[in-house]
Amino acid sequence: MPGGGFCKLPGGSVVVAISLPSPAGGGATVRFLVHAANRARALTRLRNLGFRAVYLRGNAEPPTPDEITAVLHHPDGLLWRPDQNAGAELWHPARALLRPARPA
Repeated sequence: MPGGGFCKLPGGSVVVAISLPSPAGGGATVRFLVHAANRARALTRLRNLGFRAVYLRGNAEPPTPDEITAVLHHPDGLLWRPDQNAGAELWHPARALLRPARPA
């Protein structure tokens, strides 16, 4: 079951971190970070990417300080990376997830 959580920032905005099934399939999960004015707006941004059944229940896996820093320093405020090997892989902008892969 996907997990997630949020952190309210001093300015009133929130950072939401949520693990969802990978769009590529295969049983893998992807961790998304979203910076938005409120939790509802953050979930709407994910739904607009095609993740229609996104809900945040509880605060079991809130974003870490490193995750908060990463999403705050990105102009889009919407990042992802695979949950496996999380320490080895860098964060990617959401538009890279939607872009078709280039042939090798």
